[in-house]
Amino acid sequence: MLVRPATEADLPAMGEITSRAFHEVDLQTYQRAWPDPVPRTLAREASWIERTRHALRTDPGGCWVAEVDGEVVGCAVSRVRELMWILSSYAVLPGRQGLGVGTQLLQAAMHHGRGCLRGMLASSADPRAVRRYRRSGFTLHPQMLLRGVVDRAVLPDLDRVREGSPGDRDLMDSVDRQTRGAAHGPDHEPLLSLFRLAVVDHPSGTGYAYVDDSGSPVLLAATSRRTAALLMWEALASTPPGELVQVSHVTAANEWAIDVGLAAGLEVHQSGYLALRGMKPPTPYIHHGSLL
Repeated sequence: MLVRPATEADLPAMGEITSRAFHEVDLQTYQRAWPDPVPRTLAREASWIERTRHALRTDPGGCWVAEVDGEVVGCAVSRVRELMWILSSYAVLPGRQGLGVGTQLLQAAMHHGRGCLRGMLASSADPRAVRRYRRSGFTLHPQMLLRGVVDRAVLPDLDRVREGSPGDRDLMDSVDRQTRGAAHGPDHEPLLSLFRLAVVDHPSGTGYAYVDDSGSPVLLAATSRRTAALLMWEALASTPPGELVQVSHVTAANEWAIDVGLAAGLEVHQSGYLALRGMKPPTPYIHHGSLL
């Protein structure tokens, strides 16, 4: 086995590995009452590859692949943002797991963050991944997800929320430092290209949310719970009437998000972990699955 730095030529293989590995975990851990998980769509695959290409530009030392007999069988993508190390993506091809590939990839990625004070990653409920992260020194915080159809009769007044733009990057980085201890910095570039940005900039509180087409806040940070709740309501208000929405990555430290979800008519379920080192769960904050 050879563990080496990833290159742009590896992106298609890395995308295939993560798609297959994550789909297998979804099949093993999804709620039986829900529709069967589906493989990553072509659009989501393209989005994953673009985010990873961005990581190769900003953090080449944090991106690794493992080869066996010339075949790429695993990958790890990590970032350093100020004094925080972030594991963005990490997978081994089904059939090649349990052979030590994942251990060597994680060690290589963690070396990229050797000078960092804090570490952060989002883990699935896969027991093998959970074991590896805990043995690597991470504290595991269970995550919840909110799921359902928004009750539009309870939507509040949202006049303090405005559309954001690239000019809000300094504002967002300031909020990031207050909530998670490090700015997203260059990661706002792919986020701005993929999602709608909502911003609150008011004397009573500041914050922002990236919102996807379904109305889910895929990343939300604020200086107060009241501002965070307002931004989450803004996201849910954009959900197409009658359609299902899911808000992922909610930790117990962010009960304000649970309260908003319940008020909107959503159900609460458990899903995976936020793994942290050298820090407490960020709040008021909903993290992105890979950019965190």
